[in-house]
Amino acid sequence: MAIGKNKRLTKSKKGGKKKIVDPFLKKEWYTLVAPSIFSVKNCGKTLITKTQGTKIASDGLKGRVFELSLADLKNDEQLAFKKIKLCVEDVQGYNCLTNFHGMDMTRDKLCSLIKKKQTIIEGSVDVRTSDGYLVRLFCIAMTKSQENQVKQTCYAQSAKIRAIREKMVTIMSELGSKGDLKTLVKELMLSNTGEQIEKEASKIFPIKDCHIRKVKVLKKPKFDVTALMEWHTDEGTDVGQAVAPAVEETLVAGSGGRL
Repeated sequence: MAIGKNKRLTKSKKGGKKKIVDPFLKKEWYTLVAPSIFSVKNCGKTLITKTQGTKIASDGLKGRVFELSLADLKNDEQLAFKKIKLCVEDVQGYNCLTNFHGMDMTRDKLCSLIKKKQTIIEGSVDVRTSDGYLVRLFCIAMTKSQENQVKQTCYAQSAKIRAIREKMVTIMSELGSKGDLKTLVKELMLSNTGEQIEKEASKIFPIKDCHIRKVKVLKKPKFDVTALMEWHTDEGTDVGQAVAPAVEETLVAGSGGRL
């Protein structure tokens, strides 16, 4: 190779080395605030890139969905098999106000219910609450053997399965349409619906382990700040002192009163 031909080797690279910046310096933490129906209000933290130009941080947070254990939200370990989904609806300062978005059961609980020599009965229904939410409820139940049964299996006939499923759908429809979403969530957390279905359906065929295994929010009404704030205001509890009952005054003759 001729001398002096490859002149690019002596020149330094364009721009030089890029300065490495820690990406977390451009981010900020926001607190997740759960609705007032749960015992724990501050249920977690989330991360978002700081507002830069037209890209606003609060817009990136709205619509985020978080999955939390109901045991953590209610401080009750017996509810550990239920998972609650919360969706960020509004951002106020560094607080993300969330709303109910769905419910699910943990996989280990679901697997513990499914066994051999029994029938799984499942039902689902779409209900519209009084405040305009369209919710899909899923129910699961298992057949159980009768008392003093000799036969090892307890399979249900298809006609009885259909009858039990119909009963499930009826009870779930009544539950969803009788009140607003807040009332529905309270009922779902208590787990009374599963017991009610179990009691009603046992007249057709004995069942056990009946649970509302999943809840999906399919459609939401138009966003309303006042409706959201109702979820985040404390429940109306009376904290005042008891007032003594009013004593009736008897009028005495000659005291200016009329008898």
